[in-house]
Amino acid sequence: MAPDGETATLSVEVAYATPGLQLIVPIEVPVGCTVEQAIERSGIRERFPDMQVDRDNVGIFSRKVALDHTLLDGDRVEIYRPLIADPKEARRARANVPRRR
Repeated sequence: MAPDGETATLSVEVAYATPGLQLIVPIEVPVGCTVEQAIERSGIRERFPDMQVDRDNVGIFSRKVALDHTLLDGDRVEIYRPLIADPKEARRARANVPRRR
């Protein structure tokens, strides 16, 4: 419990990566903060203005969650980029390449 007059806070991280840069921003947020609010508070959108954030590309420790998911102390919010290639199609393409002997 926070002392009188202080708001209880949580320590969380917001993470985003591009092929050339990984950024993890540690922030303090009030108890009850959501994933979406943490992303806004982190300032990460200013560093990556083309970054798309929606309900299908955010998670906590590799587990997808909704933007309105309430954070816990120590959570790492991860913002995922769209896949460049479908993993199944990439595997099929590799399997169809003749092997050299």
